[in-house]
Amino acid sequence: MAGLLTPGGDPLLAVRFTVPDLTETFVRRPRLVARLTEGVQGPLTLVNGPAGAGKTLLVAHWISTMGRPGDVAWLTVEHEDTGPGIFWTYVLESLRRHGAAVPDDIGSPSSPGDVDHSLLTRLAAWLSERADPVILVLDEFDRVGASAELADELQFVLRHAGGGLRLVIVSRTEPQLPLHRYRAAGAVAEVRGADLAFVPGETAALLSRHDIRLSDDSARSLTEWTGGWAAGLRLCILAAQHVDDPDTFIKNFEAGQSTLADFLLAEVLEAQSDETQDLLLRSSILEQIHPELANALTGREDAEPILAGLQHANAFVEAIGHSWYRLHPLFAEILRVHLRVRHPGMEPELRRRAARWLSDAGLLAEALPHAAGAGEWELAAGRFVDELAIGQLLTGLDAERLDGLFAAMPPDAGGPAACLVRAARELVRHDVDRGLDFLRRAGESLTGEGPETAALRLSHALLRVFAARLTGSAELAEAAAEDMKAAELFLPAERLEQHPELSALMLTDLGSAQLWAGRFDAARTSLSAAAQVDDGPSTAYPRHESLSRLALIDFLCGRPGRAESHARAAVAEAERSGLPPAARTGVAQLVLAAVAVDRDDLAAAQTHLDQATASTTASHDPVAMAGLGLLRSRTLLAKGHPKEALRVLQELKRPPHGVEPSRWVGDRTALAMSTAYLALGDPLAALDVLAEERADGPEATVAAARARLATGDEETARALLDALSTELDDGPGIVVRVLLVRAQTADALGDDSTAQRLVARALRLARPEHLRRPFVEAGPWLRSFVRRRPVLAQGHEWLPVTAAVRGTGPAPRPDHAPVVIEALSDREQEVLERLAQMMSRDEIAADLHLSVNTVKTHLKSVYRKLAATRRGEAVRRARDLHLL
Repeated sequence: MAGLLTPGGDPLLAVRFTVPDLTETFVRRPRLVARLTEGVQGPLTLVNGPAGAGKTLLVAHWISTMGRPGDVAWLTVEHEDTGPGIFWTYVLESLRRHGAAVPDDIGSPSSPGDVDHSLLTRLAAWLSERADPVILVLDEFDRVGASAELADELQFVLRHAGGGLRLVIVSRTEPQLPLHRYRAAGAVAEVRGADLAFVPGETAALLSRHDIRLSDDSARSLTEWTGGWAAGLRLCILAAQHVDDPDTFIKNFEAGQSTLADFLLAEVLEAQSDETQDLLLRSSILEQIHPELANALTGREDAEPILAGLQHANAFVEAIGHSWYRLHPLFAEILRVHLRVRHPGMEPELRRRAARWLSDAGLLAEALPHAAGAGEWELAAGRFVDELAIGQLLTGLDAERLDGLFAAMPPDAGGPAACLVRAARELVRHDVDRGLDFLRRAGESLTGEGPETAALRLSHALLRVFAARLTGSAELAEAAAEDMKAAELFLPAERLEQHPELSALMLTDLGSAQLWAGRFDAARTSLSAAAQVDDGPSTAYPRHESLSRLALIDFLCGRPGRAESHARAAVAEAERSGLPPAARTGVAQLVLAAVAVDRDDLAAAQTHLDQATASTTASHDPVAMAGLGLLRSRTLLAKGHPKEALRVLQELKRPPHGVEPSRWVGDRTALAMSTAYLALGDPLAALDVLAEERADGPEATVAAARARLATGDEETARALLDALSTELDDGPGIVVRVLLVRAQTADALGDDSTAQRLVARALRLARPEHLRRPFVEAGPWLRSFVRRRPVLAQGHEWLPVTAAVRGTGPAPRPDHAPVVIEALSDREQEVLERLAQMMSRDEIAADLHLSVNTVKTHLKSVYRKLAATRRGEAVRRARDLHLL
């Protein structure tokens, strides 16, 4: 009959449409039923939890409580449903069998491997037109949950069905639907593992249904011991049925030393053949069992049928896919205790065999605990280094576990591999001296070149690059990087491709050392290559760090826009990869703070600075430490606290112990100190600090010229600036400051047209980058200059009121305050400024090289335009109007 076959011609299995029956011992849980009833008011409900958590029976019970169960379609998903054609065939048939009159014109898939998109469109359209929604339950959805294609198709139907479909997914894992969107919209209800866990009252009900009476304390202890896991509770309760005193049984329970252990050993283990018992005992040391691995432990070849038989008989063995099995955790723990009793001293040998098999199978993470458990530390370290896994101690999701595992390695574990592991652990803890000592010991054992030592030499070189980063030595980092490349030539390309973290770490550390040394071009090349390494959890940290440091280089080169872009990409990488804030060096946040200062957004700058400071690793990273000090000083200066800024900078002049001095850090420190001294009105001290540090470059020239101008030495300032190229390669963050100090110098020397041209160019260059701070820092000179030439300020409303080129119009005033009838001319402005200095008409004439009569004429015009009749009134109103 049509509709009863899959697209491949196989009959549809009716059992997959059947809602499971509830057992007599099933415990009804109203709190969860209410969650489901409320959840299906929205489009998506997710019941997610581990195996044995009671997910399926919970949903089956909920269906039985509904007033109209005919509105609910049930489908138990199978692995073969990864073929979209098969999956949607079963979905359509489930809808029909549960009472939904699916129109024939919707059609059915014709191929097992795909489904016509138009069919899904017709299905969604039909659902959207229904008066009452259909509830579709997909049980065991994790069996196809890895299929992105199915997830996309399901999302399409759910989204376009409107209110006509309510989807309930029962799964061990989260489906690949865009859950973040549903969560953000409040359109998903979730019952998770923690919700499914039994509470003491429910445990008591379960005990009662098994005719077992426990005290409240014992029921609570049982719940806590099993974590509320339904299957574990049932196991314990079944065992407790065989004892006279369940309370004492629960209270005195110890794995392997309990009535439960006796029961499991007698009823499960001893009921098996000798070969099966031997396999179970030996395999109990494993988290997961593969038949070939079990054969390696038993020395036989019969593991596959034994494990399959145990799984089929529900004998506490679970198939977990791809020929792997798992013992129930309680049963495995009891078996391990019994192994030590029946075969004393066997466990270390079993762990050695497991370590070798797992390592040979490429399962290093699983192999290492067994090697460590057997006391085979040289084996563990040797395999760890041979598999090129040393980088996993430095970065990645497994770093903490590996560090804890090797923490137990005794001091007498010898060999170069053990020294390299110790070196990596010390360097990660930023104990550079101890790390370098272990590197030296490892290096003494590495002689000759060739495939047999390539992994050791590569790991040794990688750690040397890391150490060079921590000490700020670009030369040592570059030499070690070359040694690493030489070692790679003796290693298979496919092995290197399996460890992208190695090149990512090396390039990031190399670029960091080059950045510290001021080799910006080389650093940019290294860091850019690191940022482009294959995406994955093991490379998340170096990608984040390389993007952060690229941002810093951009900022140091005067390109705040590019710096912000790289910094935000670094933050996004960290967020996407789940890197906790404390694990980041904070360089990206430092750059964002520095950009915010340049844009005169001090509140945002402080927020980013606080976030950068929250990193626990920042205090061990030379670049981050220097950045923190410089940014704190800039922020203090921007807030008007030059003395506090100088105190921060004095600390920064002393490099950390064991770290080579950085030229650009020294220059930046001197520049910041020079700015602080100028703010304190001490230009000579500003010049002294620049000379002491021998700071050079455009920014140093700008600082020196500003100090010279402050001393009245305009000619020297011009000479300094003339030595600079008129076509700088630096970004606008630097060029704008150069242009402004050139303009100030030109104005001081009477070259008004040049000064106007330079200010106009600075404004044009700063606008796309929103560079406000340079104009705020320019001081009173620029304010006065632009007020006399208001056309310069036109079109630059993006600048804040505190910037020198703003405030050219009259300030808010009472209604009776006078207005300026017309703008003052440049000469009238100059006369007004001298009038405010209490100069007489004769002194003004002499100062401006004018006749006294001409000065009188200008004064009359000033009084008229300010609606004043005498000197004091004119000056007061000019100040009210921000003309002075």
